[in-house]
Amino acid sequence: MLHPLHPIKAKVRKAFDLAVGRRMLLGARSLLLGREADQGLLFRAFLYVILIEMAFIYLQPMFYMIANMFKNSADLLDPTVNWIPRTLYAGELQDAWQQLHYVRSFTISLMLSLVAATFQTVSCAVAGYAFARLDVPFKKLWSFCLLLSFIVPTQVVILPNLIMAKELDLMHTYYPILLPALFGHGLKGALFVIIYRQFFLTQPKELEEAARMDGASVFRFFFRVMLPLAKPAMLVVFLFAFVWSWNDYYLPSMYLAGSERVPLSMGVSQISLVIAQRTAEYGPSIYDEPLKMATSFLIILPPLVLYLFAQRWFVEGVERTGLVE
Repeated sequence: MLHPLHPIKAKVRKAFDLAVGRRMLLGARSLLLGREADQGLLFRAFLYVILIEMAFIYLQPMFYMIANMFKNSADLLDPTVNWIPRTLYAGELQDAWQQLHYVRSFTISLMLSLVAATFQTVSCAVAGYAFARLDVPFKKLWSFCLLLSFIVPTQVVILPNLIMAKELDLMHTYYPILLPALFGHGLKGALFVIIYRQFFLTQPKELEEAARMDGASVFRFFFRVMLPLAKPAMLVVFLFAFVWSWNDYYLPSMYLAGSERVPLSMGVSQISLVIAQRTAEYGPSIYDEPLKMATSFLIILPPLVLYLFAQRWFVEGVERTGLVE
């Protein structure tokens, strides 16, 4: 004979089991999908897959370059050796170092990039503040000219610049590369002005009003208040200017053609010329491609080291300047 409370207990247990199952189902759903669209496990797994694929697309050429420049003749002729050489051979790296005159070319590239980046960091900050906060005559016209200089490629205006440099006897010197950077132009100068303008527009106007009440001039307010606040933007502009000046091949090839003291960015063309001459005289060699790989590696190594140490500050600077908005 069943106990009178048995049906009630069965119903309670069944309701309890349903509640536990529903709670477990909701927990699994919350774990997989998340309370928000970007918090679920599926979304994060999909995001990591996309990021890994993008990283592989960018890193695969570098891995291929490093693997090939360390191969010896046996590994180069063996089709089964793709990514990991059986023996590490540094001969091509030494040849690239010697043919590039690496210490001299590295010093030239470093000085050109540092000076150009410093000039653009300061001069573009002044121009960006003027576009953001000052009421200058024909401001809209100058803004249009700024965008025009950003859109027009360097190749369009290189001929009159070459003629002017030749008339001023500045060919085969570094002045045609550094002087535009001193006045806020240079390589990608218009973009740096826009970055500063966007940053200064986000600063509160109360700072400027308080400085005017204290009797501060425009120059004092800019150098004492706004410029210290613009450290994130200055870091972003400096790193961008440094890397782009380091990698620039076009302007040095125009102004320094035929010169012996050239930056590293012209190293690949020099090595290609040496390889072409050697091929015409002795025929092709299996070491031609590894030599180019070693040359490219030596050229891109300093910016990689710089970004490795400045990555955190660079990302924070990009977020604070509004470039990701």
